[in-house]
Parts: sequence; C-alpha cells; structure tokens
Amino acid sequence: MKQVTFQIIFLIMLFSSCSKNENETNFPIQEDDFIKGADLSFLPHLEGLSIPFYDEGIQSDVVSILKKHGMNTVRIRLWHTPNTQSSSFNEVKKFAEQIKKQKLKVWLSIHYSDTWADPAHQQIPEAWKNLSFEKLKDSVYNYTSKIVREIEPKYVQIGNEINPGFLLPKGDRFDNPNQFIELLYTGIKAVRDTDPNCKIMIHHAGYSNALSFFNDLKQLDFDIMALSYYPIWHGKSLSELKSSIRNLQIKFSKPVVIAETAYPFTLDWNDWTNNIVGQDNQLILPDYPATPEGQKNFLLKIKDICNEVDALGFCYWGADFVAFEGSESKNGSSWENQALFDFNNELLPTTNAFN
Repeated sequence: MKQVTFQIIFLIMLFSSCSKNENETNFPIQEDDFIKGADLSFLPHLEGLSIPFYDEGIQSDVVSILKKHGMNTVRIRLWHTPNTQSSSFNEVKKFAEQIKKQKLKVWLSIHYSDTWADPAHQQIPEAWKNLSFEKLKDSVYNYTSKIVREIEPKYVQIGNEINPGFLLPKGDRFDNPNQFIELLYTGIKAVRDTDPNCKIMIHHAGYSNALSFFNDLKQLDFDIMALSYYPIWHGKSLSELKSSIRNLQIKFSKPVVIAETAYPFTLDWNDWTNNIVGQDNQLILPDYPATPEGQKNFLLKIKDICNEVDALGFCYWGADFVAFEGSESKNGSSWENQALFDFNNELLPTTNAFN
C-alpha cells in the first residue's frame, strides 16, 4: 500500500513538473520592464530636413508624440563608419542623450558593419577588413566597450539579425562556427566588463530555425533572445509565432523580445520609391487588411501574444520612415505605408498598442 501511495505521489509530482515546464516561464515580466518600443533610427536625418510630424493636427517632435502614447523604449541602429553621419557613432550618441532626457530607455542595435547588416548582408567594417582574427577580437572588444561606456544604453544587441553570423567571413556561423562564438563572446564580455547592468540581446530574424540558432549559443552569457517578425518574410501564422516564443523561453530560460515588426496601413505610396510591402498576398487576410484599423489590430495582436507568453515586449521598426524627399522621389522611403504616421505625417491609431 505504501509503495502504491508513493508511486501515485511521484506521478503527481512528475506530471505537475512537466506541466509547468511545458507552459510556464521562470521570469515573469514586471510591468515596468515590458518593452513598448519603436525603432527611430531615421529620425535624426528627418529632423535635419525639418520634416514635420503631427498628433491630432498639432505639430510636435516624434519622440514626444510616441512617449505621450505610451512608448517607453527607443531602438537605434549603429554603423561603424558609414558614408554619411546617418547611424554614425556621433549621431547615435547625441540622439541617445535626447532620448534619455525624456526618461526613455535606449536600445542599441550594433550592426558591426559600415552599412545594413541582416541575414543577407553581414559585411565587416572596412577598417577591420585586413585584421588578423586576434586583432579583430581586440577591435570588437574595444569598440563595444566604447559604445557602452559613452552612450550608456539600457539594452544592447551584439549584432543585427545574425542568422548567418556576423563580421563575415571571419564570423561566419556555418563556415567558421568557433570564430562566430568567440566574436560573440568578445562582444558580450566587453558589455559585462563595462556595464554589468546593461542587458545584452542576441538577434535572430524570424522564428523558423531560431531554436537551433539559440541552441548553438547556449554556452554564452546573454540576457534576451531577440526575434524579428515580418509576415512578408517570416510567415503569416501568428499562432506559430506565439508557440515558437513560448518554446524558446521554456527551453533556454531567457525572455524573448520581438525586436522588429511592422505592418502596412495602406498599399498606396507617397513617393516613387518602390515599397517593400505593396500587394494583398503579403498580408494576413482577412483579419488584418492594409488599413489604419488593420495595422492597429496587428500590433495589438503582437502585444497580446507577448503578454500571453510572458515575452519581454515588442519594438515597431520604421515608425518614423515617412516619405521625406517629395512625392516624386525615387530614392526616398520604401516604408512610408508601414510607418506610424500617415501620408500627411499625422499619427495613426496603431499607437494605441503602446498604452
């Protein structure tokens, strides 16, 4: 009888343990920690052009407008030595100071490149191109340490959408996996040594293959798993997004943040630059049409998913990327129909998701 009772108790304990592991995380997100962010990396350039923005017809600056509606974090990309001042160290440092004056959190996306870094492009900075691997690690350490010391971000990404690795070819995840890990370790160590309170993110584009990606990094000391999610590239199943986030958090005991997402409020255009999203088959229909209401409901759903699985929050990419060079520009915005401001630069209702 005692043996039977013990077996029953053991099975109950085992079932309870498995049930918790399959459905719960060990890091409940506090309200103050939940990220409601916007990537405003274009804003310094647009402000330099005196592009006006409006909230209910009243002109104001973008950061103040979005803060008023609940945004608590601003994400900024950082390039090593760009051709212009856009996304340069000096521009980002100055912009970060403005953000912190408004009592908002700064999130830096360090691209470790002179230009865009993403799954198709991870080009090593020209200044580091001919360095030996040991010298490259020194450069990564010193550069990262300088960024954290001088800008003092709340969050920092070691690389941007580094599915194939970063600092290619030396940091190629598949051809040079050990060097990829060493370079990530070096960047992480630079942050830890400089500011132990700064939260470190590692960023993967999409949820497909994210499990194997983060499994490759399980020996590294970072805080947050960051994912991009765009329906056009990463699939239209929001239920798969939700289950993937839950599975990642349970397996690796780290929170997930949706580092980039966006959705169109129209399929029209406001300049002659080809838009990235412009067709019905790129949308999640019928639930989320390309209308202001559809855009709002999409971001509200993203927020709901984060809350339902205890994810860390979300960040809207290109919130500020309106048409800025006139209605006939062929080198303007490819994103104006996905910004958080309409074609008159008036705030859209999508920002209800920040509340």
